Amino acid sequence: MAHQFAEVDKLRETLLAREESTDRHPEDISRQDVLTRIETIIQTVATSVSTGEAPVLSVMNRSSWANVRFLESVGLVLKPDASVVTLRFDWPSSATKFALILKLMSVMYKLVQSDSYATKRDIYYNDPQLFGSQKTVDSIVDDISCMLEVPRRSLHVLATTKGLISGELCYLEEDGTMVDCSSSTTAVPVSSNVSGINHIVSSAKFVLIVEKDATFQKLLDDDFCTRLSPCIIITGKGVPDVNSRLMVRKLWDTLHVPVFALVDADPHGIEIMCIYKYGSVSMAFEARSLTVPSVQWLGLLPSDIQRYRIPEEAIIPFSQADERKINSLRSRPYITCQPTWENEIKAMQRLKQKAEIQSLACIAPRFLTRVYLPNKLRYGCWI
Repeated sequence: MAHQFAEVDKLRETLLAREESTDRHPEDISRQDVLTRIETIIQTVATSVSTGEAPVLSVMNRSSWANVRFLESVGLVLKPDASVVTLRFDWPSSATKFALILKLMSVMYKLVQSDSYATKRDIYYNDPQLFGSQKTVDSIVDDISCMLEVPRRSLHVLATTKGLISGELCYLEEDGTMVDCSSSTTAVPVSSNVSGINHIVSSAKFVLIVEKDATFQKLLDDDFCTRLSPCIIITGKGVPDVNSRLMVRKLWDTLHVPVFALVDADPHGIEIMCIYKYGSVSMAFEARSLTVPSVQWLGLLPSDIQRYRIPEEAIIPFSQADERKINSLRSRPYITCQPTWENEIKAMQRLKQKAEIQSLACIAPRFLTRVYLPNKLRYGCWI
């Protein structure tokens, strides 16, 4: 078994040497500092009202690529001179959002002051008529987090988690509950308060990010974590939620073991992997606590389609949406800086075909867990 992980161990040594020269851990923000930042915003609004002026709030534009820059050691980060959207209380187009921001700031202030927590879902259902939709609450919470330059968890607002985790891992939740992820047949929901996790215990050799829940369940059913023990597998069930991303980052910070990604050989799967590795435009303001630039692409590589002779009936032709997505990916700085990734994406675009991880089952029912993944890890076949 030691020989099985020889290449993984070599990778770990390389990553650790690289990490020692990189200081990217965000500083903790005290509760008092958070309260002070909220108070400063409210005081500015109150001052404007007292002088007869319409109060104004400036919210960062979190949807524009022009507002982010790429740092190879961190990922997509917000530019210091990023453009903002101005919200005026006396403008009908922005008055509602202005009021909702102040309302949510009031909720956050009380939560931080009392050292209590609420989920975004709790906040929405406390007054669904006011907020209109859960999506509105989600967006404004992130706007406030960006405006105050405070991580959402420091505002004591949590998200309902959707990710799952399993493998050689135990830890304590903030309330003292012990969580054991080592059951070989069932997974544990990712914590909704990852920052509160402590006393992490694991001898895992690697962490495997799995794009889709169906593939994750397949690994559990085939007893993957026992067969390639010790390891940890985690899924965000598609596009990952913040908690799943925080958990992957927490595991890297604590264990310093290689993190691999298993995604479909299609533009959507590649983009999901890039979110774990380099972040997203909308959450670029939190990149330093969310991204793991050391993530390695384990599979399914586009070149694996021909290498493993995946049957024609399992190969899917490109759609127009795939073509648009792959053109977008090829223009992004985190792809152009990685020649091996870029070559795989070029090959996919040239052949205009894609394949899902499940296509490996056409070779043999347990080919993924008994042959593909063990050999990839044993012989260092990642990029």
